[in-house]
Amino acid sequence: MPIVVDIDVMLARRKMSVGELADRVGITPANLAVLKNGRAKAVRFSTLAALCEVLTCQPGDLLRWEAEEAEDAGDAGAGADETVGAPGE
Repeated sequence: MPIVVDIDVMLARRKMSVGELADRVGITPANLAVLKNGRAKAVRFSTLAALCEVLTCQPGDLLRWEAEEAEDAGDAGAGADETVGAPGE
């Protein structure tokens, strides 16, 4: 996917664990992992806003665009994409 999520970078800068971030944002660690590992198809603005508030950053610090490389036809549908819900979902 051409959108890359850099939550790991911000976690390292803030010296915060994934579990602590999930608790403070109000999402499950599993949903945070889906977002962090690039498997999410979408993220709610309320979730993005909560991440930015907790990490004291801008959305552009968490998300960036990269040109998409040619993918093998066999990789299409190889993994389940998920949507990360709002805090508390």
